[in-house]
Amino acid sequence: MSSVDPHDTRIPRITRRTAIKRGLAGILAAGAAPMCAPARLFGATAPSNRLNIGIVGTGLIAGSHIGALLKRDDCQIRAICDVWRRKAEKRKRHIDRVYAETFGKGSYDGVDIHPIHEELVAREDLDVVFVTTPDHWHAAVAIAALRAGKDVYCEKPLTLTVREGRTLVQVARSTGRILQTGSQQRSERAFSRAATIVRNGWIGEIKHIRTRLGHFPKPTALEEQPIPEDLDYDRWLGPTPWRPYNEARIRGDYGGGWRVYTEYGGRKFGDWGAHHFDIIQWALGMDDSGPVEFIPQGYEGVPYSSHRYANGVVVERVDEGLEHMIEFTGSEGFVGVSRGGVLTCRPGELATRPLRASDIHLYESDNHHSNFFHCVKTRQRPIADVEIGHRSATVCHLNGIARQLQRPIRWDPVNETVVGDPVAARLLDRPRRAPYTLL
Repeated sequence: MSSVDPHDTRIPRITRRTAIKRGLAGILAAGAAPMCAPARLFGATAPSNRLNIGIVGTGLIAGSHIGALLKRDDCQIRAICDVWRRKAEKRKRHIDRVYAETFGKGSYDGVDIHPIHEELVAREDLDVVFVTTPDHWHAAVAIAALRAGKDVYCEKPLTLTVREGRTLVQVARSTGRILQTGSQQRSERAFSRAATIVRNGWIGEIKHIRTRLGHFPKPTALEEQPIPEDLDYDRWLGPTPWRPYNEARIRGDYGGGWRVYTEYGGRKFGDWGAHHFDIIQWALGMDDSGPVEFIPQGYEGVPYSSHRYANGVVVERVDEGLEHMIEFTGSEGFVGVSRGGVLTCRPGELATRPLRASDIHLYESDNHHSNFFHCVKTRQRPIADVEIGHRSATVCHLNGIARQLQRPIRWDPVNETVVGDPVAARLLDRPRRAPYTLL
């Protein structure tokens, strides 16, 4: 029997967390929303309305996010998680020191350390989880957070395998949570402008697209070293095959470290490819689709790894001699774009040509974190939504499979299946080592 007094006309108390977890529809259904939501509910800087953040993984990329988040007044880092205790403690000391200065306190001790992500995502006080682990943990941590009712910012590439990506999309949709992929080039003006120019056909019919991803050193066999006492190395390996510990294997290094080994990522396809293939997908209007064929470098003398779309457009990976990070060549012009705001257009007026109402206007964002936080509060989909992240990661994974097998792979992007190659089809997912078998 209901305990609600039918004669009690008082409006139930609405908190920011109630709004985020239930959404506006849930608040209305519960009869908890007044005609106008109070300003304090979504006040960006009110202490009660700061988004509480947990971060899983405290390595290199986490440091970049933490530095940016500490400068914001609309969020607060409450918890961090890492399998290596000393790394987590170092990050905690830094965060606590900055917050002590920010809040005008002599000291601050408001950031908790968790040894496993399951503890962190289960916290009721967190709104958002940042997943900044190596690639092989992205899917499992993000899915756990989504199922725990958290919105997620997940580093790119979104997953380690194609099947992980589709599972992640399904969980995000079924839970109604927001997921932003860390493909922040979509929130950089030069890349957005380049995509806009191509998408609107201002350089005519696309003749070819080239991008440079760079090189990693070849993976080498590593001698076994003693495992540090404060490192849970088995959990660092997680679902990947057991390998003897060596510091170089797990090192966070943009030029190597764990990124060299295909057990934990896609090498340069999963590293820079996740950024540049994403912009190409966006420019071609393929955010919900993808290429139909992948050809590895060296196959029958082919000079570059490449993939082809159904309309005939070919994307080539050209790591030497390319002036820009991405170059689009059309029948009527050229666009080259790189980080640092570099945008080269021929004809030059394309860089500043105004958009007309009838032109295609792409999703606009000038800050990837701000876009994510806005969507957490409004429940709109972000600029690098989970489906977009999955589709861009799929391009990376399939290029990697073609390279591994040293033969072309035909792909059906509608059904997300390999065509006519059962061996390649088996590589759409990977075996998961016990006890880390479940997503």
